[in-house]
Amino acid sequence: MRKYLKELVDLNGIPGKETKVSEYIEEKIKEKVDEIHKDILGNLIVLKKGKNNSKRQMVAAHMDEVGFLISKINEDGTFNIVPAGGVDPRVVKAQRLMINGEIPAVVNSKPIHLDKNLESVEGYDSIKVFAGFTKKEQTKGKVKIGDMVTFDIKYIENENHAIAKAFDDRAGCSVMMDLIDYYHENNILPEYDTYFCFVVQEETGLRGSGSAAEYVKPDAALILEGTTAGDNPENEPGKWATHLGNGAVLTFMHSGVVLDEDLYNMVVKTAKENNINHQFKMRTAGGTDAARLAKTMYGIPAAVISVPCRYLHSPNTIINLSDYENVFNISKILLTEGRIIK
Repeated sequence: MRKYLKELVDLNGIPGKETKVSEYIEEKIKEKVDEIHKDILGNLIVLKKGKNNSKRQMVAAHMDEVGFLISKINEDGTFNIVPAGGVDPRVVKAQRLMINGEIPAVVNSKPIHLDKNLESVEGYDSIKVFAGFTKKEQTKGKVKIGDMVTFDIKYIENENHAIAKAFDDRAGCSVMMDLIDYYHENNILPEYDTYFCFVVQEETGLRGSGSAAEYVKPDAALILEGTTAGDNPENEPGKWATHLGNGAVLTFMHSGVVLDEDLYNMVVKTAKENNINHQFKMRTAGGTDAARLAKTMYGIPAAVISVPCRYLHSPNTIINLSDYENVFNISKILLTEGRIIK
């Protein structure tokens, strides 16, 4: 388990630029699945045939991470950036970045002894990215408007916790790859034909999952995510959405959708019957591809199981590795026994 997690989160892939992530996943699983399909948007859809082909299960996780695009190249060789996904500008200042996965850069930050207004929150119009160029002419052939910019941080593991930039949602992608390995290595089949959908552009409006669902035409879906914890040391427990170490997160509702009650109850029942550590998301802010599926085709029922993440959408997101394992364990039972199908 977690065989691929480190390499996945270290890859760079913001919305619309997930190619490296997709190529990595395909290379690792291509000999272990029955079919592979790549659509126009960039979704990677793989089929693991089940014991029964009368129904179709869809499992989805998004490959994209939050990041930035270069929006302007200034005369002094610095760059302006715009966010691709929801990134608070306060977590960007003074950070190390990577342009196109190749060029290191750093974000400006005013020294505290020159900034008397410590209560102000500066927006993206104040952010300048420096990559060693001192003139606009020096960037030609190396950097252009629309290029990808990501946080420059590598995976760190310390006992039962890990830090990385892209657990949302490479954690979900990693769980799906672990599930594919589980079926392949143990010569086990899921109950129904199961489509593992590694989808694109979730962070910019849940784009890829709808297209994937149109291809799969599933009877039900399971969304695997990284979700906000909110259990920051400065926050009172009443403001927490989830808590690191309390288990896989089960969601009954979030922005855009109230999840299918029967399917939600089945997920809860599965966790309880198998003594799998779990918790409930206590705040409904944020959304997942389940909201898109509810509005796609005939309205696809979906469940959402997540790894809780502290400091989500920042360069230093923290997870508890036992929570990850609990997400895998619940998902394995649901899919192997076909429990998400009514």
